[in-house]
Amino acid sequence: MAGLADSGSNPDVDLLYDINGLAKDAPPWFDRVMEFVGEYGLLFAMVLLVMWCWWTVRRRGGEDAAPSVAALVWAPLAAGVAVLVNVPIRGFVERPRPFNDHGGLEVLVEGKTDFSFVSDHATITMALAVGLFVANRRFGLVGLGIALLEGFCRVYMGVHYPTDVVGGLALGTAVALLLSPPAMALLTPVMRAIERSPRAGWLITARGRHHTEEGRVAAGARNGASGAEERDLAA
Repeated sequence: MAGLADSGSNPDVDLLYDINGLAKDAPPWFDRVMEFVGEYGLLFAMVLLVMWCWWTVRRRGGEDAAPSVAALVWAPLAAGVAVLVNVPIRGFVERPRPFNDHGGLEVLVEGKTDFSFVSDHATITMALAVGLFVANRRFGLVGLGIALLEGFCRVYMGVHYPTDVVGGLALGTAVALLLSPPAMALLTPVMRAIERSPRAGWLITARGRHHTEEGRVAAGARNGASGAEERDLAA
């Protein structure tokens, strides 16, 4: 399996040279920017996007707050599970990094000694993006765009084949989607319990809205009890 892309006529290799060739034509400062963005920046952007989505969900409140926060909690968990799943995949395929088998590449990040298939960066960002999409489609679409950009950057940097990226995107999507139903079934009741907590409820719903919802529930309970008393008296 190590010779997954050994031939120079392989479309995977051709696309690698086409995309990585852009790094050769770009000014050095732009390559440094792409190196930071592809290695750290987009992962950090995904974390910020998840936090922004959580802040928006808790401020909005409502019945969907707990399930949405549960999906946001699942997003990083899905990324972690996908990376663990990737460990045996990498060991089985044993695909060397492209710069080990193909000369003339502009490698922007040195010191990569592990196997190439599949890309951890693409896997993580895609799993986070799919988790975001489950929680909020608007934020999820932005996350999907970031995941695709991450994949492009990994090829541009000369550290992955295009199929490494495609495999990572597919793995992140599969783990996040296929395990989402049991994960949500476990996490949603936990988030609802936290929402009802006087101390931790702010994690799910903003304090003002949290107290308002509690007041409505309490008022409804009182009205129900009062109506029951009236019906009893009328009887």
